[in-house]
Amino acid sequence: MCGIAGFFTHRAFFSETDLHKATRSLEHRGPDAEGFYSDGIAFLGHRRLRVIDLSMAANQPMVSQNGRYVMVYNGEVFNFRELTSLLNKASIYCKTNSDTEVILELFALHGTGFVHLLNGMFAIAIYDKTQHHLYLFRDRMGVKPLYYFWNGHDFAFASELKALAILPQIDKTICRQALQHYLQMGCIPAPLSIYQNCYKLEQGTYAVVSGGGILQLNTYWNLQQQLSDTVVDNQQQAKQTFADLLTSSVRYRMIADVPFGTFLSGGTDSSLVTAIAQSVASKPVNTFTIGFSDAKFNEAPFAKKIAQQLGTNHHELMLTEKDALQLIPELSGIYDEPYADSSAIPTLLVSKMAKQHVTVILSGEGGDELFWGYGAHRWANRLNNPLLRMVKTPLAALFGKMNSRYRRVAALLNFNPRQLLPLHIHSQEQYYFSQSETIALLQLPPEILLTGYEKSVPGQPPRKLTPAEQQALFDLTFYLPDDLLVKTDRASMYYGLEARTPYLDYRVVAFALNLHPSLKMRGSVSKYLLRQLLYDYLPPALFNRPKWGFGVPMARWLQTDLQFLIGQYLNRQTVLQYGVVHYPSVEQLLKQFEKGQHYLFNRIWQLIVLHQWLEKHG
Repeated sequence: MCGIAGFFTHRAFFSETDLHKATRSLEHRGPDAEGFYSDGIAFLGHRRLRVIDLSMAANQPMVSQNGRYVMVYNGEVFNFRELTSLLNKASIYCKTNSDTEVILELFALHGTGFVHLLNGMFAIAIYDKTQHHLYLFRDRMGVKPLYYFWNGHDFAFASELKALAILPQIDKTICRQALQHYLQMGCIPAPLSIYQNCYKLEQGTYAVVSGGGILQLNTYWNLQQQLSDTVVDNQQQAKQTFADLLTSSVRYRMIADVPFGTFLSGGTDSSLVTAIAQSVASKPVNTFTIGFSDAKFNEAPFAKKIAQQLGTNHHELMLTEKDALQLIPELSGIYDEPYADSSAIPTLLVSKMAKQHVTVILSGEGGDELFWGYGAHRWANRLNNPLLRMVKTPLAALFGKMNSRYRRVAALLNFNPRQLLPLHIHSQEQYYFSQSETIALLQLPPEILLTGYEKSVPGQPPRKLTPAEQQALFDLTFYLPDDLLVKTDRASMYYGLEARTPYLDYRVVAFALNLHPSLKMRGSVSKYLLRQLLYDYLPPALFNRPKWGFGVPMARWLQTDLQFLIGQYLNRQTVLQYGVVHYPSVEQLLKQFEKGQHYLFNRIWQLIVLHQWLEKHG
């Protein structure tokens, strides 16, 4: 795991000084070594976190054996040992024991098609010194980040947006469309960033930059291509296949020349990963969890019981409002653009704790999206019911006059038929702003609709998808890479910790996409097949409780220790000073919250985060 940065220009738009500045802004991602390459056209910078082959021979940038290609890369390719055998058959023998050299020599041998051979998480940049082309690749699920700037002539890329924003040549004009997405999603989905000319390379995509700054984007893998015309409905067969695939994935992600551990929230996803890791490990696995004084959010006691049952070496940290208070001013600098997932706070703190013991951590992202662990999947089926659609308007009016719980249901029922339903369900399940609220906040024309989400909807799927399957595709396309994986990557890398996600092995993803819905959701039981495998390792009684993960009691905090943030960032003067959102809409929201509509807490947190970011970067 590392940090990378670089430029491609034919008119000296960027300099070596710029390269050093951009690369060194990523020092936290790679505290162990740095390296640079430049020929006046291409500039490549690298910060290294040593995980596999700890020798200096594996430092980057790395030059291919034929001298033609130069590479910098962030991530891990877990099947590099098998791929080494492929190289040996072509009489190519690596001089290091690193996955870096394997990747580079595979590209030299196969060209862009090499990416299909990789099983891992990666953001790769390779420069062809002969043709003067720059190639960039991002992994299939978007686990590792890759930002880029392009003005039609000059190109820059980096692991984090801060490495681009630090350069004076790059215009920092705010992208208004990105703000719309942020208010409805709590994050900014690819390919957009908060700045107009800066973008995220999308998951499963590679880019080619050639002479004159010509940019070509190519999709080499997407979720829709993994859908088959039939589904697996045999439970015994499905369970065995899942067990084999996930065990293989966990084994791959345990490969390291440094200590590793797992995040253990006490929920099903992280517990299954931990159970498998412990079952194949030669000694107790280090596990890490975080707890809260608020019993409703505190899963630490359950995590402790699971750790005891599995025999792991368990570490626990109790989070207080004071801990959050100290970290909140740092969030905009860590995440670089408005990012409203408040579980970033405990994720940062548990990463800090884990780094004191390990360098690699396994995490449970992807379990909910692949096996339907969210209420959104149930709402997708409900809101597509023709009978409910007939009565949703009067029901929404009725529920809107009742308590907070029913008002939230009213918000879910109150959707625009022209809007993509999975987006509406997601925004309301996460307590974010609805389409109409976003329009009011940004003073937009009432008929405007957000675009870009259509890529989660298959044009001609090989089979008819259920509403829950469509919702899951939305989550996997947007929520997972642009919220959850961003959270984990920035939080872990802020402390030089490498996070790996076994559920997001592309083999596991393709398998899960083609499971019969009854193997994911059965009656009131979510993640049915995942639970069946989990119960081979742990008793079901440990999991008969609501799901919380690393969530925080933000509604209570905004009424107590963090209440001052409302006054600091959402007062009339501050909101009018930045002029991004409509103050009367903000004022109305605050009055509703003060009157007891505490389910609106995430909307308030979104606006606090936005104005905190504007204060630092705007």
